[in-house]
Amino acid sequence: MSIQPANPPASGTAPGSEPILQARGVTMRFGGLTAVDGVDLDVAGGEIVGLIGPNGAGKTTFFNCLTGLYPPTAGSITFRGQRLAPKPYRVAEAGISRTFQNIRLFPNMTALENVMVGRHCRTREGLLSAIGRGPRYRAAEREARQTARELLSFLDLDRHASAIARSLPYGDQRKLEIARALASDPGLLLLDEPAAGMNPRETLALRETIFKIRQRGLSVVVIEHDMRFIFNLCDRLVVLARGRKLTEGRPDEVRADERVIATYLGTAPGTAEQEASDAR
Repeated sequence: MSIQPANPPASGTAPGSEPILQARGVTMRFGGLTAVDGVDLDVAGGEIVGLIGPNGAGKTTFFNCLTGLYPPTAGSITFRGQRLAPKPYRVAEAGISRTFQNIRLFPNMTALENVMVGRHCRTREGLLSAIGRGPRYRAAEREARQTARELLSFLDLDRHASAIARSLPYGDQRKLEIARALASDPGLLLLDEPAAGMNPRETLALRETIFKIRQRGLSVVVIEHDMRFIFNLCDRLVVLARGRKLTEGRPDEVRADERVIATYLGTAPGTAEQEASDAR
């Protein structure tokens, strides 16, 4: 498969415009271990950014810092000009949503109910309204259900609306987690190894799904080890190694960087160059 440039973004969201996410000097230490060390990241509106690197490079830990699961030891994270509080529900309310490396659906709930859960941070009904199930509560429930149905349809999952989540094929479970993340109306979507375990057909469909998401005006940051997938998807790549940013740039620039070939593939230069060529 030849590597083609990523699809152009929707009008008005060209990569290189004003960043919506700015991470500066993000550091995460666990005792004497530094998992993320002074990482900077900008993400523009409508941009698809790939975050790559070998196992243990700090990619998921960095995601956890961006989404408030880990309060960074040092550094700052701002989204749409506002500094983010290191609390997951505050980050979701601000407009950042994510999926996880290991699927975290509610396995005994239906696909529709899973997506409705993702809508919760956009509802404003209190405890008394929920207990009494008054008109405002019922209206919010209808809106959440309608939004969930629209997202299931958008991701070609509407046929599974009434199915229990654990019964869905693996690839559809991955897509369902994306639908739940989209239910919160994010401006930035973080995907942690979304193609893991997928076959080539599912991976190609996922790529097209992410392009469709970008066309809705969202920015996307993707962690992925499938080089063919990531080089065909992203506008820009950021490479981490041992918790630090090694380099960043367009996919063709990163692919040709000898440091990336040696560090990421972990092979001798001649072999690494051949493997990088095979990914084209």
